[in-house]
Amino acid sequence: MATGWAGDGAVQDQIDATVKDAIKRARSKLPKGPSLEHCEECDAPIPEARRRALPGVRLCVPCQEAADKVSAGSGYNRRGSKDSQLR
Repeated sequence: MATGWAGDGAVQDQIDATVKDAIKRARSKLPKGPSLEHCEECDAPIPEARRRALPGVRLCVPCQEAADKVSAGSGYNRRGSKDSQLR
């Protein structure tokens, strides 16, 4: 497939680089270090299985779910679907 001055596979190389950057950014946001034995919000014990599965965990499951609900959903449609553009 002709792509002008770009070499063969240049588009795929760009996609691969973008994906690798996104993975690196997501991994850098994961908690690190020792996990807490008790939730820093409600002081409930954090199960050992959770502490082993998620190094650096600081919240129990209910508090983490509450924190995720607060930080999720900005109400902005980032997909830019055709339906949202017609409204």
